[in-house]
Amino acid sequence: MTLTSLFAKPVVVNLGLDMFADDITRQGASAIRMDWAPPGGGDPTMVAHLRALEEPALAATIDEANAEAFARITSAQPVLTGFGPAIDVVPGMTATTILHAGPPIEWERMNGPMKGAVTGALVFEGLATTVEEAYEVAGSGEITFAPCHEYGAVGSMAGVTSASMYMHVVENKTHGNIAYTNLSEQLSKILRMGANDQSVIDRLVWMRELFGPMLAEAMTLNPDGIDLRLMMAQALHMGDECHNRNVAGTTLLIQALSPYLVETSFSNAEKRAVLDFVASSDYFSGPTWMAAAKAAMDAAQGVENSTVVTAMARNGVDFGIRVAGLPGQWFTGPAQQVMGPMFAGYKPEDSGLDIGDSAITETYGIGGFSMAAAPAIVALVGGTVDEAMDYSRSMNDITTGNNPNVTIPALNFMGAPTGIDVRKVMETGVLPVINTAIAHKDAGIGMIGAGIVNPPVEAFAKALTAISSSYTA
Repeated sequence: MTLTSLFAKPVVVNLGLDMFADDITRQGASAIRMDWAPPGGGDPTMVAHLRALEEPALAATIDEANAEAFARITSAQPVLTGFGPAIDVVPGMTATTILHAGPPIEWERMNGPMKGAVTGALVFEGLATTVEEAYEVAGSGEITFAPCHEYGAVGSMAGVTSASMYMHVVENKTHGNIAYTNLSEQLSKILRMGANDQSVIDRLVWMRELFGPMLAEAMTLNPDGIDLRLMMAQALHMGDECHNRNVAGTTLLIQALSPYLVETSFSNAEKRAVLDFVASSDYFSGPTWMAAAKAAMDAAQGVENSTVVTAMARNGVDFGIRVAGLPGQWFTGPAQQVMGPMFAGYKPEDSGLDIGDSAITETYGIGGFSMAAAPAIVALVGGTVDEAMDYSRSMNDITTGNNPNVTIPALNFMGAPTGIDVRKVMETGVLPVINTAIAHKDAGIGMIGAGIVNPPVEAFAKALTAISSSYTA
């Protein structure tokens, strides 16, 4: 082989900016594009923090702590044990407490969908007679606003939870902690999406007077509870990812509940109404998986020196994460726009920014992290089946391990990537992938699409700074 022939058709490996590969291909040569970013995004301060955490003794300590956090998460056994009104089951809940999704936020900073949900909840609870009056009550200082996560709970989309809403009660049988979330209103024009007209209030009243009490009575007839980890694993093997696709999960959950529902003291007409409501949308089990994931992730809270993320949550303005080794702290960045298919008549500029506690599912390793188990999800959130497969594979780059109890058949039964490591996110530049619904930016309208979103890197950069400052002090 001559020197001339060796360089006749060069193949170039491109790291970094695509503009270099573009120049090569324009000249008729081949370029292999590598998905690579400089550690810490090239920020010297972030690089310094990463290097400090690589000191051998400290790195070994962190790795040991992360292994402990991972073991706590994957050994967790979330069991659905009952249902009850928030004021009766959620510690610290009061008649004038409104829980919301995401990190802490004041009424004045809330976005349209969250304000819509808050005002609807105030009317539902009888704390205001009209939505207009509810805006005054919300800003009066008489209402206590707090993140669901700080009460052991999680909430879909706006996440708004008020005193008389019925909650799942999910106990982590391995570690003893309990998690909560409210019931699914199903889909479209609903409170959690910011809708708040009379039809929304009427549905919430029906759920309080019939749906919740029937579920609660049914669970009193089932002293063993429902093993949600086992059911979640089954659902993934049947084509769900347990965040936005819940066809199998809802079937399995109502199958487990039905023998007890039919034994309750309610009339046949009331039982039929409840079963018809569950059948109206596949999302019935969506909140259930959120509470199961919350119960598992909270078990890792407080593991000293761990860099594992225990929560990702959004309030429509800020995106926040929590870290196992720094309990009680939030690290935030700006909420991002979700990119994906819109319902007919709506445009991307109509959408509110990323919102909801449902990213607890991705934090656990399902949802966007397990999209390879649910290729049909791309019809809702956009993209291709190949991209769904790649999302699940790529999450291995930023996680501590693979959950042996929750596996993905299409990837040779690979365990769900679990235990996001702040260090790995900042080292690789790979951000967690989240699939989610899109709410209209204005109050009163509801869901207008679904898609894919990544967290802001700022949240992880702030967490890395805090970790470096704390662990190297």
